[in-house]
Amino acid sequence: MRSTTVLPGVPTPPTGAGDVPLHRLEVAGPGAPPFAAGSFEEVGPLSRWTRPHRHTFYEMVHVRAGSGAHVVDLARWPVRPPQLGVILPGQVHHWEGGRGPEGSLVLFTDDFLVDHPGDREVLRALGTGRWFGLDAEDDRSIRCTIAELVAEQRQRAPGHESVLRSLLHVLVIRAARLPDRDGQGREQRARGRAAAVAEAFTRLIAGPEAAGWTVHECAGRLGVTSGYLTQAVRAATGRPPGRLLIESRVYLAQQLLAHTELPVRQVAARAGFGDPAYFGRFFRRETGSSPGAFRKHHSRPHQSLETPPAPA
Repeated sequence: MRSTTVLPGVPTPPTGAGDVPLHRLEVAGPGAPPFAAGSFEEVGPLSRWTRPHRHTFYEMVHVRAGSGAHVVDLARWPVRPPQLGVILPGQVHHWEGGRGPEGSLVLFTDDFLVDHPGDREVLRALGTGRWFGLDAEDDRSIRCTIAELVAEQRQRAPGHESVLRSLLHVLVIRAARLPDRDGQGREQRARGRAAAVAEAFTRLIAGPEAAGWTVHECAGRLGVTSGYLTQAVRAATGRPPGRLLIESRVYLAQQLLAHTELPVRQVAARAGFGDPAYFGRFFRRETGSSPGAFRKHHSRPHQSLETPPAPA
């Protein structure tokens, strides 16, 4: 992502309707490393944000206390301290219910992994799996490593950037070693989450209000990224979401042509097309027939389909 960092006080840019807010990493000043670490209080109020949002950076979260849940890409992980979780750039997440989490955060952009590029794959695996419950020994190890990162960042002694990168590498490796104590593997959980997202997408595009929506708009309404939505729908159906959106629009247009007496222009508008001529070309490409010819062979008017939707 471009512009992954900002200087202190730079506001989050406004987003359009249906878009998920995008947060960038705040750095101390020009030339400062794209890295931050500290408690939830030190990082700021957005670290506990209850509204779905996404980041341009990685976030490693060490939860020491609190309740409620953390929701990431529609997967809901109960807060059961002590825990460690990883949030990837672009993932949509928020905190939900209970008493706000207490603990520490480590934030960094992809650029900060320049000394250990292999950590990107490790982090991706951690971020697409579950949150890890920690035993006393693992909790102490994670807490001490993060404390060293926080101290090194504050002191800014000569060579501190190299030390920060090395300590971050240690933290990533230690996170990768954490066992799956609840008996369910990350792969199994990931498949279950993908199936839930695909099912929600199928329900979402079934209604006429979805006509004309893009994959990006659908992803925003589901609280996931476009990439994750594509991956989930492909895994569940074998087809990309864009193809399913096209088929949904074709089916709606066929229903309106066959069961109403609406003019083709209005059918096009209901199916999400502002240009009736383009709708005609689209319909012929997808069905092999023009809208008029399809209506001639399938027309069975049904008054309820012609009734305009009630105002919101």
